[in-house]
Amino acid sequence: MMKLAAFADEISPDLDEQIRVCRENGVTHFELRGAYGKNVLDFDSALRNEVKTKLAHNGMGVISIGSPIGKVKIDEPWEKHRERYKIALDAAHFFNAPLLRVFSYYAPDGGNVLDYRDEVIRRFEEKVALAKGSHVTLVHENEAKIYGEKGKECLDLMRTINSPRLRSAFDFANFVQCGEHPLNNWPSLKPYSVHIHVKDAMLADGKVVPAGQGDGQLEPILVDLANSGYEGFLSLEPHLAAHGQYSGFSGPSLFKVAAEALKSLCRKNGISLAGA
Repeated sequence: MMKLAAFADEISPDLDEQIRVCRENGVTHFELRGAYGKNVLDFDSALRNEVKTKLAHNGMGVISIGSPIGKVKIDEPWEKHRERYKIALDAAHFFNAPLLRVFSYYAPDGGNVLDYRDEVIRRFEEKVALAKGSHVTLVHENEAKIYGEKGKECLDLMRTINSPRLRSAFDFANFVQCGEHPLNNWPSLKPYSVHIHVKDAMLADGKVVPAGQGDGQLEPILVDLANSGYEGFLSLEPHLAAHGQYSGFSGPSLFKVAAEALKSLCRKNGISLAGA
């Protein structure tokens, strides 16, 4: 049976509201990205403790730290970014999150990030080495304008690093928005995909829409996941009201629309989903 997670800061900046709406929609785990307008990497100890305590009190957990690690230009100093990465790793340990979302860097001004492949790979090798011996698996999200924007480069990362400490978070809408059909990328990335981000989009203009209402080909991929025995998380990242470089927003009502669209898609195809 698959389970529901969410980028709960898409609901509201307020932690209590995030928890309330998630519980109402059958979401059991956060993909923890932010609360009270602060990014998870900027939580002080008091806020960390508040989030952990309130989630536990409500029977909820953290499946992934939704960090922005790797959303910087590849020519920015690695040493500074590495320290941010260490904070992200520490957050994953603190919240008992098995996954840590990462990205694969933007091009420098006027450059092509594909020309910086070797440095992208070098940084990922070091990040994987720093995670060695921990319970944390890095999950790379395909994202616009980074090295791993398209399926070919995502696969290159997985094959080159070749470590169980680096796997994929498959995002349907992000592939659509860079002009690719997710189903074309699925066969090659399926063996590496341990986490699924649920948002859909239109090929014509990139507009984000509820699951199953765009060109993200969620239905056949979710059916294949179910038939393959996937029992991981489907993480709602709706972006139905707004989206930016580091976050998105839907609000409580549109978040419910997103959750219901996914549940409906699962029911239609006989996919077992906790909370549906």
